Amino acid sequence: MRRSLLVAAAALAVVAGLNAQPTPASPRFQIGIFDDGQTLFNGERAFPLFTQLRVQVLRISLRWGGTNGVALRRPTRAADPADPAYDWRAYDAAVERAKSAGIEVVFSIVGTPRWANGGAGFNRVPSSFEDLRKFAYAAALRYSGTYEATEQRFLPAVRRWLAWNEPNNPVYLKPQLVREQGRVVYRSAIDYARICNAIYAGVHGTLLAGEKVACGVTAPRGNNDASSSRPSVSPLAFLRAAKKAGMARFDAYAHHPYYGFRTETPRTVPHKPANGRQATAVTLGNIQALVDEVTRLYGQKRLWITEYGYQTNPPDLFFGVSWNLQASYLKQAFAVARAHPRIDLMLWFLLQDEPAVSGWQSGLYTVRGQQKPAFRAYQSLRR
Repeated sequence: MRRSLLVAAAALAVVAGLNAQPTPASPRFQIGIFDDGQTLFNGERAFPLFTQLRVQVLRISLRWGGTNGVALRRPTRAADPADPAYDWRAYDAAVERAKSAGIEVVFSIVGTPRWANGGAGFNRVPSSFEDLRKFAYAAALRYSGTYEATEQRFLPAVRRWLAWNEPNNPVYLKPQLVREQGRVVYRSAIDYARICNAIYAGVHGTLLAGEKVACGVTAPRGNNDASSSRPSVSPLAFLRAAKKAGMARFDAYAHHPYYGFRTETPRTVPHKPANGRQATAVTLGNIQALVDEVTRLYGQKRLWITEYGYQTNPPDLFFGVSWNLQASYLKQAFAVARAHPRIDLMLWFLLQDEPAVSGWQSGLYTVRGQQKPAFRAYQSLRR
C-alpha cells in the first residue's frame, strides 16, 4: 500500500512538473541608454542614433550642483522652478528632444551645490536636507507636463526619478565609513537615507499622478573597510544600513550590476570570500540576492537596472572584452534582466566611448565614431 501511494505521488509530481508554467517576465520591461555627454551636449547627433536604436528610456543626470548644476547660486524661492537662480536650459532641451523622439526620461537628481554645504563639494551632503527636498519639488513641478516655460511652450512630463548616483561609492558620496566611539559606522548609508527621503518627499509633494522615485542606485561592490585608502560599502550592507538609518520609502530600487573581471559573463556568480560568507558584490549573476533583501526589508518593490555595460578592448586593454564578445554579452544581459519578473528597466551605459581611456569604454560607438557590433545587437533586442 505504501509503495502504491509513493508511485501515485511520484506520478502526480511528474504531471505537475509538466503543467508548471515558468515564472513570467515583467510585462513592463523597457530598455534604454545612459550617456549624459551625448544626450546633453551632442544631442543633434545622438538623438537620431537613439531613434535608430529604438531606445525607450533615457537616463539623464539632473545636477543640483557641481559642473552643469541647475542651482549654482542659492535660490530665494527654492521650491519655485522659475527662481532666477536656476538654470534648466540644458535639461529643458534634452527632455524636449526626447519627447520628439518618443523617448521617456528618467532624471537622476545628484550633486550638492557649494552654497548648500559650506563649499564641502559635490559629493558631500547638504547642511539642510530641506534644500534638497525643495529642489526635487521644483524639478518635478517643472517637468510635470503642464509647466509653461515660455508663452505656449509647455515642457514635457518626466515621471521617473532616481535619488542620487552610487551613494556607496566615494566618487559620489563621502565619507563612506567612519570610526565613531571605537566602532565602524556606515556613514554613507546614514546620509543616503536622508537623501532618499528628501527626494522622495519633494517629488511626491507635488501630488502629481504617476510619479515614481527609485532609491539605492548602488554600485555593484564595496570593500566595507574603513582603513582602506578608498573605503566603500557593498550593496547589501548599504541597503541594510540605510534601512536601519530610516530610509523610509521608495517606489523602486535601482542598482548597477556591473561585472568585476573581463572573464565574467553576465551570468557569472561573484566569488564568495575566503571566510565563506555571502559574496559582497551584486552583479547580474546573483541579482536575486538583492531582490530577496529588498523584499525582506521593503516588500515587493520593483527593480530598475539604471547602468550596465561591458568595456571593449580596444581600447581598454585591462578591463575590456572583444567587440564581438561585448555584443554577445549585451544580448545575454538584457535577456537575463527581461526574464526576471521584478525587473522593469535596464539601461546600457554609453552610446559612445568616453574620450579618455581612463574613463569608460562601453559605448556602442568608438570615440572616433566607428560603430561596434554591439550597436546592431542593441537594435535587435525585443521591445
